Amino acid sequence: MLTVINFNIYREWGTKVNYRTFEFAIHSPKEALASSRSSPLLLSFTILFALIIVAVFLARIIINWHINRKGHLLGKLAASLLLAGLTVLSIRGGFQDAPMNESMAYYSTNLTLNYAAVNTEWGLATDIKNAKYNTKNPYAYFSRENALQTIAGFYEKPDSAGLQILTTAKPNVVLIIMESHTGNVVESLGGEPGISNSIERLKGDGIFFDQIYSAAGRTDKGVVAVLSGFPAQASRSIMKENSKQSAIPALSQIFSRNGYVTPFFYGGESRFANMKSYLLSHDVKKIIEKSSFDKQYLNSSWGAFDGPVYQRMTQELATEQQPFFATMLTLTNHEPFGLPVPPRYKGDNTEDKFRSTAFYADSCLGAFIEHAKSQPWYNNTLFVVVADHGHFLPRTDLEIFDPRRYRIPLLFFGPVIKPAFKGKTIHMIGGQTDIANTLLTQLNIDAKAFTWSKDLLNPASKPFAFYNWDQGFGFMTPENTIGFDAVSKQVIYSTKPNQTNADPAVIAAKSFMQEVYQQYMEY
Repeated sequence: MLTVINFNIYREWGTKVNYRTFEFAIHSPKEALASSRSSPLLLSFTILFALIIVAVFLARIIINWHINRKGHLLGKLAASLLLAGLTVLSIRGGFQDAPMNESMAYYSTNLTLNYAAVNTEWGLATDIKNAKYNTKNPYAYFSRENALQTIAGFYEKPDSAGLQILTTAKPNVVLIIMESHTGNVVESLGGEPGISNSIERLKGDGIFFDQIYSAAGRTDKGVVAVLSGFPAQASRSIMKENSKQSAIPALSQIFSRNGYVTPFFYGGESRFANMKSYLLSHDVKKIIEKSSFDKQYLNSSWGAFDGPVYQRMTQELATEQQPFFATMLTLTNHEPFGLPVPPRYKGDNTEDKFRSTAFYADSCLGAFIEHAKSQPWYNNTLFVVVADHGHFLPRTDLEIFDPRRYRIPLLFFGPVIKPAFKGKTIHMIGGQTDIANTLLTQLNIDAKAFTWSKDLLNPASKPFAFYNWDQGFGFMTPENTIGFDAVSKQVIYSTKPNQTNADPAVIAAKSFMQEVYQQYMEY
């Protein structure tokens, strides 16, 4: 029955049968009945009866309906436990790090084919489970009109054009998203010296942004913020919901439409957090991931260490069609902080392990750039380096609301940077979501699809950053930085004394969180 209903739902709505299907039928039965009249009823019932006949026929052939009462009870109990365990394992999808999700079924850049590959009943059950997050906005503080008016003030289009830092209009772009590379390990951001030596050195070849903050504290949210310019949604993750993530824009999609090829490189499992589905839905044509590497390179808990992945990317780009928009997501600087080389910091504590993996990740970045210089594509390439999110390590004193936990490096560099801008630092406050607008504006590509993104290279843009965690959110302006706990509904962090809910930063923070979640619900 669901299969037949699904045919017509997809034809009308462009999505598979979901919670909203039954909500519509229950709350608006007349309208639902009217909508169904356009469906090919004869064909639908024919398919339904054909499926029933085939199912009954197969059930009679395959299933042994005779109950076998022979055998020992202990043996039957052991067999039942074994089958139960195998069933749980099958539901999980195996022993791999990431449990089964829709990414395991996705295999094409054609969204219709991917939808068809997902089990309809499983998809419906998942959508029903998530439905409670789509019915009521837990961050509704103001009327929507007032919230939108507040937000609009931060995205007023500048009257003047921003800085144009590139020597060419259509360079290759290599975007490197570094796992957990917090500002706490970057000396130029007030972090510990001696860890991010490559980033410090590469600053001289480009423009460094020293007031950038991550959207949240998880990789899936950081990737969406960077590639889609969409803020994090507190306790929810839009990447994990296919009907929603496929509706937001992404840089890979825009670059593909402008004649770029769009490979993606990652040493782990691309289906982690449903990332594979997100990438394929946004015109990523080639995914190099854990399964692409020989077993000898898979000696990390998560997959391949950064070094072999950079080497693979160098090899792939050597034969790739130009121009390309290549994205790499690093992996090594992640719990349990394992390394393929002796650690730089000898301590056995978590802080030193983090320092060592951060040092390794930075060293691999530097080695990749040195190797890239000998490649024919190098002289026409812009490199963009940013962290996927911040981290409390290697410090131990940063609470979840502390803005220092979200501060991250952002660097544009490479041969295509005009000499006059090399070595410059931009002090504008911004976030990962601003990368999309900033990058596309430099390439004279329309960035209007990225409504939550501003141009960091336009001095007239409003300086601010918005970030959140599961139970709260923060907002930063030159005048004030606040952290707001959504459970107690109180300001729990502020750089100004005697903070009240009437402060402009608090109003802005609430407005952003309200509208971000509202849009997430509506997708």
